Amino acid sequence: MQRIFLFSITMFLCAALFAQTEKVFDNLSMKSSILNSERKYAIYLPPDYETSQRSYPILYLLHGGGDDHTAWIQFGEVMHATDKAISEGKCTPMIIVMPDANTGQRGYFNSVKNDWRYEDFFFEEFMPYIEKTYRIRAEKQYRAISGNSMGGGGTLIYALHHPELFSAACPLSTGTSPTSLEDTKKYLEKRNGSVPSDSEAENYYKKYSAMYLINNMSADQKTKVRWYIDCGDDDYLYEGNSQLHIAMSKNEIPHEYRVRDGKHCWAYWRVSLPEVLDFISQGFHK
Repeated sequence: MQRIFLFSITMFLCAALFAQTEKVFDNLSMKSSILNSERKYAIYLPPDYETSQRSYPILYLLHGGGDDHTAWIQFGEVMHATDKAISEGKCTPMIIVMPDANTGQRGYFNSVKNDWRYEDFFFEEFMPYIEKTYRIRAEKQYRAISGNSMGGGGTLIYALHHPELFSAACPLSTGTSPTSLEDTKKYLEKRNGSVPSDSEAENYYKKYSAMYLINNMSADQKTKVRWYIDCGDDDYLYEGNSQLHIAMSKNEIPHEYRVRDGKHCWAYWRVSLPEVLDFISQGFHK
């Protein structure tokens, strides 16, 4: 009888343990009035989300060019990396949200003519929707952003535009955007197939050039965000990331800068992700 009782207790505890499992949803959507379309997103919910009443920190995790909101799940193995980091005590349980920026037009920025306003959608519609729908700790301290390649560029610009919203920003193998007004004109002409006006190019440059924003950052903004920059030594974007590091150093903007052996690929970013989770969790715990 005692053995049966102990066996029953053991089975109950095992069932309770396995009931607390993480969840990933990769085909969710919300309606955007700004982009006049349904916008898909994926989300990772931590193991105890369904069984607790607590609110969680949040990481917005942006995909690269040519991918979509499922990339970090399929190729980046976000569920495995986060579960492992949580179980090892290197990562606080958090919600991870992955929006789609590859439908309609590709990218995280507003267009030069402002007829496609993805950045406005992200801050005015997407973030409010997510943070109303899920149990989010909405204070700046508990919100972070990261992404790879094009998503690294989105991470970089979003945190530079809104340091009041993010405690940490972790661009991985980031595109650093045009570094001069002349480069901006060439970039916009190639992207849009038409020559922008001088005022359009200048406005776009001042808004979306990371170098311009860093070199013109006010002193009181330089410590608002904890920065973690990571790029492989064989990455074709390595030079731009190095220049980003140098510009931040010259402007006395505190940041972590990592260079490892690797190329512009998921094999590199899968190794980066646990380090990102650890880095942002350190800020969440303060």
